[in-house]
Amino acid sequence: MKLVLASAATMGVASAFVAPSSFSGAAVAPRVSKASTSTHMSLSEYKDELAQTAKAIAGPGKGILAVDESTATIGKRLASIGVDNTEENRQAYRGMLFTTPDLGNYISGAILYEETLFQNHADGTPFVDCLQKIGVIPGIKVDTGLSPLPGGHEVETWCSGLDGLVERAKKYYAQGARFAKWRAVLQITSDGAPSALSIQENAWGLARYARAVQEAGLVPIVEPEILMDGDHNMATTAAVQEKVLAAVYKACSDNGVYLEGSLLKPSMTCPGADCTEPVTPEEVAATTVNVLERHVPAAVPGVMFLSGGMSEEEASINLNLMNSTPRKGPWSLSFSYGRALQQSTLKAWQGKAENLEAAQAQLKARAQANSEANLGKYVAGSQPSADETLFVKGYKY
Repeated sequence: MKLVLASAATMGVASAFVAPSSFSGAAVAPRVSKASTSTHMSLSEYKDELAQTAKAIAGPGKGILAVDESTATIGKRLASIGVDNTEENRQAYRGMLFTTPDLGNYISGAILYEETLFQNHADGTPFVDCLQKIGVIPGIKVDTGLSPLPGGHEVETWCSGLDGLVERAKKYYAQGARFAKWRAVLQITSDGAPSALSIQENAWGLARYARAVQEAGLVPIVEPEILMDGDHNMATTAAVQEKVLAAVYKACSDNGVYLEGSLLKPSMTCPGADCTEPVTPEEVAATTVNVLERHVPAAVPGVMFLSGGMSEEEASINLNLMNSTPRKGPWSLSFSYGRALQQSTLKAWQGKAENLEAAQAQLKARAQANSEANLGKYVAGSQPSADETLFVKGYKY
C-alpha cells in the first residue's frame, strides 16, 4: 500500500495526508483536504475515508507504534539512558524512529504527541512527511490528561480534552493526522474500584471523543485501559473488562459512533502485577479472546492491544497465541505498543548518532516480531528483545 502526501501548494496547509482509497498498493491522487475547505463536515461525508483508514491500520501483519508520550513521560524514558529532556533530544529520538528503513512493512500507523505532529526532522523534513515516506499513517493523541474523579474512589480518574476537540481535530487532520487516540484509565482495587461512576464517566468520555474526531475525519482509537496494579486474579480482570467494554460500546451506540471507522485499544486480560496465582500465556490469550467475543462488535475492524507493562517478548508471545487459535473473533488482533516496541531501541540508541543504525535495527526487529504475531507466525525468541518487565506502578499521568 502506498500512501500519498500532497504538496503544500496543492493542499493549502503545511502537509496533509491522503487516506488510501484502495488496498491494492496503487497510489492515490492528491485532493483538497476537506478540513481546509469546509467549516463543518458531517460524519456521513467522512465515512468511506474513515473505514478505509481503519482497515489500512488494522491490515494483515500491521500494527501501531505508540510514540505519543507527553513531554514529561518522554523525559523519564530519556533519563533512563542518561539523555536530557530537551526539544532537540526529543526531535533526535523521534527522528531516529521515523526514518527507520522498511518500518512500514510492519507498522501501519504511529501515534504522535502534538509537539511531534508539527515538528520537523533535524534535516528540515516535517515528521509527517518522514512517516509517509516509509508508509506509516500519522496519528495524534488528543486527550489533555487525567484528573482525579470527583465522587469516585481515590485511585479513579477522568480524562479531559472534549472542549474544542472538533476544532483541534480539524487542525490535526490538515497537518496530516488520520487517526486519534484518547486514553481512559481504570484501576481494580479490593475495596470497590472501578466504581460504576468511573466506568460510566470513562465510557461516555471515550464515546464523546470518538464521535467528535470522526466529525473531523480522524479514526478514533478507543482505549479503556485496565491498569495492572493490584493483586487481583485473571478472573477478576475479565469480569471488570466485560463491564467496561459493555459500557463503552453502549455509549458509542448512544453517540452514533461509526464503528467501521474506529479501532479498539484494550489491555490484555492479565492478573494484577502482585497476584501470586500462576497463569500461562495460553490462558491469557484464551481469556482475552473470550472477553472480546462477548462484548466487542464485529463491525470494529481491529483490536490493537496495548502492552500495559508486559515485557517486549511477553507482549509478542501473548499476541501470537491469540492469533494462533481458531477461535479469535472477526477482528484483526494486533498491537499498539509503546514501551514494548521502544525499550530495547532506546537502550541501543543511547542518544548517540553513531548508534542510529543499531537502534533502528532493534526497532525493526521488534516491529517484525509483532507483525508475525498478528499473523500467528511468531517464533518465541527469534527476534532480540529486552525481556525485563516494563510495568510501572500507578502509570496514569
